[in-house]
Amino acid sequence: MKRGLRPAKPVLPPGLDPRSATILREIVEEYVASGEPVGSRTLSRRLGLPLSPATIRNVMASLTEAGLLFSPHTSAGRLPTEAGLRLFVDGLLQFGSLSEEECRAIGQSLEARGRSLQDTLTEASSLLSGMSDAAGLVIAPKGEGGVKHIEFVALGGNRALVVLVGTDGHVENRVIETPIGMPPSALVEAANYLNAHTIGATLPDLRERVGADIAENRSALDQLTADVVESGLAIWGGGGDERGGTLIIRGQGKLLSDVDGQERLLAIQALFDRLERQETMLRLLELAEHSEGVRIFIGAESGLFGGTGMSMVVAPARNEANRIVGAIGVIGPTRINYGRIVPVVDYTARFLGEMLG
Repeated sequence: MKRGLRPAKPVLPPGLDPRSATILREIVEEYVASGEPVGSRTLSRRLGLPLSPATIRNVMASLTEAGLLFSPHTSAGRLPTEAGLRLFVDGLLQFGSLSEEECRAIGQSLEARGRSLQDTLTEASSLLSGMSDAAGLVIAPKGEGGVKHIEFVALGGNRALVVLVGTDGHVENRVIETPIGMPPSALVEAANYLNAHTIGATLPDLRERVGADIAENRSALDQLTADVVESGLAIWGGGGDERGGTLIIRGQGKLLSDVDGQERLLAIQALFDRLERQETMLRLLELAEHSEGVRIFIGAESGLFGGTGMSMVVAPARNEANRIVGAIGVIGPTRINYGRIVPVVDYTARFLGEMLG
């Protein structure tokens, strides 16, 4: 297992001379550290360059005109805009690297024995939140994993519990309606019939196989199996949508630590509501699927966070066959420590991908 990203050498962004790039980088780094605007006199003292406050003010004015800085109030201090942050991330950011001890801690935390898949994903989300001081998210897609076993348990009346066990160990249950007066032996026969079709099958494959078998009248369990396909096999998506899944978020409270003003608070609360919707999770998966590695979305770039002033760092978790088995990331204010968070997300995504592969 590789040890996260190697430190990247800063590349001078197009249109910026070295002096402007240095001043922009210093302002962004101070913003990440404190959230406070930086003035020309402070920069003059910190830079250690033969630049007067007046010269620095002129450069700051040019950066402001270019849409890379803004003044939050009447003071002379400046903060980076989302465009300024994007320029910094793309060309001036230096990534850190994880220590051997941090890599071991991540591995030991995620590889704890006797833990269910759900608990492992929850631990990964909590781990990301703790290491980034932001909200950690983990997305586990459904619908493409293999089906290992199906079982039916009579509940009395005309109800039965359908238990689906995936090849990754994930277990899901659903209660379905059964024909009145159906003997328990019929559930056993149905399970045996379906399990005979599960070898090497994903859930969509299984639905297709059983559907074709029923359509060609090759089964003595036509009606019962049709009911199971309609109700029981719908557990992992169903209805033609195989891209359902599980979205786990931990550390949401950290998103409120930097919020000032009622308007921002309401925007963050709306974000919480949005994160609970299925379409948000699908959009997050879509963003991850189009990424070979870690992607950084600043502010409104992801199309998810509107005016909340939030950023997201996300990476796909891929197995050895390079198939996406999930996605992990961090959501936090635009002043999150990108240089620290990117290698954490990168390493954890690759570790989780190998684990789930």
